[in-house]
Amino acid sequence: MKTIQENVGTQIVEKKSKFIADLFYVTSEEEAKEKLEEIRKKYYDAKHHCYAYRVIDENRIIERASDDGEPAGTAGAPILHLLNKLELTNVLLVVTRYFGGILLGTGGLIRAYTQASQLAIENAQMVEVVKRI
Repeated sequence: MKTIQENVGTQIVEKKSKFIADLFYVTSEEEAKEKLEEIRKKYYDAKHHCYAYRVIDENRIIERASDDGEPAGTAGAPILHLLNKLELTNVLLVVTRYFGGILLGTGGLIRAYTQASQLAIENAQMVEVVKRI
């Protein structure tokens, strides 16, 4: 398993919609929810704050994801899939979308949310998680 060394922020533009990806190191569900609230306040005028997180709690991994009003399965699930695929834990990845007026369709949304998430992860410095006994 891996996690990130420090928080990272990136953004992409897809057909006039801006996707801002914020990747945070978190140690609990409560901390993930607090960071999500901070993002909602920071980008209060954005249409969507889609997210996924994976945290270790008492030797089990808790996972959550949300499409936040986007069509089902187009945002939160692809972000969570990426975190799982890369075995990232104790992270929250929020992708905020400012709608640009052009509909992207289901495939376009999945690609845009995935691309924004991948860019944030690529810009993060990874560290291995060591289990303590």
